[in-house]
Parts: sequence; C-alpha cells; structure tokens
Amino acid sequence: MLLVLSPAKSLDFESPVPTGKFTQADYLNDSAQLNQALRQQSPEDLSKLMHISATLGELNFRRNLNWQTPFDTSNARQAIYAFTGDVYQGLDVHALNQKDMAYAQNHVRILSGLYGLLRPLDLMQPYRLEMGTALPHGGNKNLYEFWGSRLAEGLNTAIKGHSSRVLINLASNEYFRAVDKKVLDADIISPVFKDYKNGQYKIISFFAKKARGMMAAHIIKNRIDSPEGICQFNSAGYRYSAKDSTASAPVFLRKQA
Repeated sequence: MLLVLSPAKSLDFESPVPTGKFTQADYLNDSAQLNQALRQQSPEDLSKLMHISATLGELNFRRNLNWQTPFDTSNARQAIYAFTGDVYQGLDVHALNQKDMAYAQNHVRILSGLYGLLRPLDLMQPYRLEMGTALPHGGNKNLYEFWGSRLAEGLNTAIKGHSSRVLINLASNEYFRAVDKKVLDADIISPVFKDYKNGQYKIISFFAKKARGMMAAHIIKNRIDSPEGICQFNSAGYRYSAKDSTASAPVFLRKQA
C-alpha cells in the first residue's frame, strides 16, 4: 500500500534535520528543464503566472536563479523536513523515529510541480511551482501535460512488491489530477474528513489538510498495509463513519475541532 501527499507552499530550510540520510529524486533531469523555463520569467512574470505578491515573485525569482544540481546536504534538504504546511503539521515528522522514517520512505510519495514525485528523504532545493501552474515548456501548455503519464508510472514502480496494490490518496485535487488514472495500476482510496459546523458535517479545508497529515502519521506509525486498517484512525477526535462511507471514499467525522 502506498500513500500520496501534496507538497506545501511554506518551507523550512533553517531548522536542524535529525538525520544525515538522504536520497536523490528520480526526476531531477525533468526538474532542471522546468527550472530553465522558470529562469526565463522575471519577478513580475512569476507574480502573474502564479498569482502571488511582488515580494513572493522576487523571492522565487532568486530561488530559480540559485537552483542547481548536484544536490547535497549543504545546498538542499530532505523533502519531508522541508515542507511545513498544514498537512505536515498534522504529520508531525519530528515525532517519527528511524524505523518510522524507513517505512515512510517505502510507502509515501509527495507529488510536486517541480520534482514530480518525491520520497520523504529525497533532497530538494526551495521552490514554488504549484501543479496547476500554466507554465508552457517543450510544447506543453501546463505541468499536467509536461508530466503526462510519468507520475502514474512512477507510482506503479513504487507499489511493486507491496502486499496490497492500493493507493491512499491524501493529496489535494489539484495535485492528484496529475496522476493518470488510466495508467495507474492500483485501487484508489481517498479518505474524506468532515467537521461539524452550523448543524451539519462539511469539509473545512484547514482541518481537512491537517487530518490528511494525521492519517499519514497513523499509517506510518502503525505500519498499516491494508485498506481496512485506515478505518481505525481516530486522531484529534475524528471517527470513521461506516454509514457515510464507500469503499473508495471512507469518511471520518469530528463533532468538535
């Protein structure tokens, strides 16, 4: 069983990393191509392209110019310790021990607009390139076209040898859309997290993102390798609701945030 996460916009390249172990991403040659396309964009271009402020446009212009291979621990850091958004706050990576991290390395993949697929310990340099960005390159109008079927093929390779060919989708729609479902050779399960508000249960983005990270931690720490195991998830007050669930979309409800 494999699980996929989205990356995060917020990054940490300052705090200490608790391990010296690292791996190299599989699609760095493709990343270098995209970086060359990004280098052609001015700060103003980047602001318009990614709908970000002038300050962020300038920051990412400098990031693009500074991006270079080869990666090592002096100029890059492991992806799982670099992302700090809501999902990764829920995951709480610093609470994972060495055995947890070894399990995660084989069972977790992070979808990325620039890097394609990242394992937790794959090195990365700071960037901003959301999967939905309409960045033209090599005859492709956007990143979905650029990555094509390669992400699904990479996930197929990653899941070979696992006891169950199941993909737990904990990514956002923007990112999971980049996975070609026709090519993916796995059953897809997409957990849904709802909170009670104004008399009904609904998906609240901030809470759902953290819950995805908590679900990832639950799978990693408990070495879950079957769909049935994720139904035991009960972190932060969430409980599995059989009557609201389907086989491909298990629903977890929480009455109080």
